[in-house]
Amino acid sequence: MTRVRFVSADGAGVQEVDAPAGERLLDVAQNAGQPLEGTCEGQMACSTCHVIVDAEDFAKLPRASEEEEDMLDLAAHVTRHSRLACQIWLSEQMESLTVRIPSGFHNMQGR
Repeated sequence: MTRVRFVSADGAGVQEVDAPAGERLLDVAQNAGQPLEGTCEGQMACSTCHVIVDAEDFAKLPRASEEEEDMLDLAAHVTRHSRLACQIWLSEQMESLTVRIPSGFHNMQGR
């Protein structure tokens, strides 16, 4: 199990959930009610599941592919610790993962 900690854009809201290895972060986030759209349903054809990974946890993740980097170029409020949640798979070795929802997210599903 991985303890996933979601931090709201303003830092005021925190939600922690436990998720099994092999789960995709986008699915975990959506199941937890987090405002990540994932318009392309995880096909890496958009940037609506952009998250900012905690600096300490960023090194735990495999390096982003060139395709993911290209999609992140289209996202708002990108940082050097930005990733697409559809490209993060939880592993047995990952005990915890903290991600922040970027400011200015736009959740089309909420409309």
